[in-house]
Amino acid sequence: MTGQGEHNPESAGRQCVKYSFFKVDPGFRRLSHEKQADLKLELIGTIRSFNRRMLLRAYSLFGLRGDVDFMLWQVAEEVDAFNALASAIFSTSMAPYLQTPYSLLGMTRRSIYDIGLQGAEAEERIIIQPGDGKYLFVYPFVKTRAWYALPFEERQRMMSEHIRVGRKYPQFKLNTIYSFGLDDQEFVVAFEGNSTSAFLDLVMELRDTEASRYTLRDTPTFTCINMTLPQVLDSIGGAQVADEAGPDVESHEGGWLNAIALADLPPGSSTRVYMGSQQIALFNVDGQVYAINNRCPHARGPLCEGRLHINGSGPAVTCPWHKADFDLATGSVIEGPISAPVRTYAVKIEDGHVYVAEQAEVTA
Repeated sequence: MTGQGEHNPESAGRQCVKYSFFKVDPGFRRLSHEKQADLKLELIGTIRSFNRRMLLRAYSLFGLRGDVDFMLWQVAEEVDAFNALASAIFSTSMAPYLQTPYSLLGMTRRSIYDIGLQGAEAEERIIIQPGDGKYLFVYPFVKTRAWYALPFEERQRMMSEHIRVGRKYPQFKLNTIYSFGLDDQEFVVAFEGNSTSAFLDLVMELRDTEASRYTLRDTPTFTCINMTLPQVLDSIGGAQVADEAGPDVESHEGGWLNAIALADLPPGSSTRVYMGSQQIALFNVDGQVYAINNRCPHARGPLCEGRLHINGSGPAVTCPWHKADFDLATGSVIEGPISAPVRTYAVKIEDGHVYVAEQAEVTA
């Protein structure tokens, strides 16, 4: 039994993941360019307002499938965030022109099989950290009931063969989530990479593995092109707004990100925000705000959930998983099972808001 405060890798620190696929009604293309631009910009602003609450990536499928035009890859700590984003999207003026033909929901967790990863590498399986691949290949996956009736050792043997084939294609980054009881499929598989031909070859080889005999369903398959959100909406045609909308990551002068209202981070509290694909932990210690990478370098524990305390040199946080202590001002290790420091970010407060920035990018 896991004791109070002890890290349970089977439940702690998991992330909720959703792939939402959208179809744009043809009536949108009959609108004036001015109206199209207004609707696109409103939708962009609405989606971007969730950048601090979750990890968001946008992809175009326009011209690749007839039933969907674009996709939002969403990663958050609770499914409530997805509900809030969907409600916001369908409260915009673009809502009458949007449908969601497909929606795939799941969570990260460690595999029950031995996949050859240990320690921090295994812990990273519960953390989604998107790469920079041009393409994302996404599909739901369901095994037959006969698969689960097999002895575990037999399943492990077949999975080991399956994994060996996959590792012949190291150019692909695999993201697997689990949907048991949460959605219609059992898994959602997403491969990031830069080559459609190599992915085709990978899937053909996987079909030859023994484990594939026990696949009940692995469709529909979505080939998604990584773009900024404005570029995605421009890809569907009509008024072009990418130049006016600017980059996806909201910024302030000098590279500062408006992270949170100071009133939402009272003294003694902590929270997490997203800056692109990075999670940042914010701490308010007697009115002084500190920002560090939210993931402990040891095993990716969520530092925003750690215990705040004062050590000899100042405020510190204790990782909730394996009790490593980090100095909030410098990110250095005070004590614990690791020597690597945690990354820190510059912080400033203006007009009641907390701004953070990459240290190297800060300008006076």
